[in-house]
Amino acid sequence: MMTFQHLSVEQLKVMFDEREVILLDTRDEASYQAGHIDGALRLDERSVTGFVNETAKDSTVVVVCYHGHSSQSAANYLAGQGFSDVYSLDGGYTAWASSSHR
Repeated sequence: MMTFQHLSVEQLKVMFDEREVILLDTRDEASYQAGHIDGALRLDERSVTGFVNETAKDSTVVVVCYHGHSSQSAANYLAGQGFSDVYSLDGGYTAWASSSHR
């Protein structure tokens, strides 16, 4: 069975320069609207089935939540659905927002 990997904010910044990344934000709608990483798509129980069915399984997928805890469950689920390059952002959006991001 496939598993996900952990990713730091700095590793994510490098990854952006190296390849196409699909960012999935699992936070609630209000938090997502208040601020999210540029290009991040909001993933929730209504959109997850469509994402799984319509996205290439070899895509690089990074899951982001508030602090990097619940994103691990979502990343694990996606890996279990056949995605081969799945990451959970350590520290979540909180760590991203407090870093000097691009």
